[in-house]
Amino acid sequence: MTDIDFRRDLLPLRDRLFRLALRITLDRMEAEDVAEDVLVRVWERRESLREVESLEAYCLTTCRNLALDRSAKAVAQHLSLDDEAATGQTTAHMGDDAHDPQATMEQHERIAAVRAAIATLPETQRTALMLREEEGRSGAEIAAIMHLTEANVKVILCRARRALRSKLAPHL
Repeated sequence: MTDIDFRRDLLPLRDRLFRLALRITLDRMEAEDVAEDVLVRVWERRESLREVESLEAYCLTTCRNLALDRSAKAVAQHLSLDDEAATGQTTAHMGDDAHDPQATMEQHERIAAVRAAIATLPETQRTALMLREEEGRSGAEIAAIMHLTEANVKVILCRARRALRSKLAPHL
């Protein structure tokens, strides 16, 4: 790998690191701290990271490990995520349903139900699901980031989706 440039290589990863940390810690402030710490740590170690094949995978793995460490130390509180704060979206970004207050309210309720259901999943399932569905990662990439086999990732994703279906059945 070539020299690491903060603006070119690390700064674009900030949002992905934050989302991963948020899924693990379930705390917005803690997730911001984790993402910042990962960027600082990687920047400080940039000289020793020249052998790293994928800087992004390295950063995501570091983020996951740091978030897990902090969650274990802080006795993670499972708080429900605020719709607008977690996604940064407002009803103006919701499309055609934004003009229909009833549809907007129903959509917010569905989003809240999905987030609450995801928050109840075990950390491994939350992380794998987030990497797959939100980040669009392949099974091999998830396996590398989480230090699992691809078969384990498939099982974890299957169990996470099954758990979500059973928890969300009354809301759909």
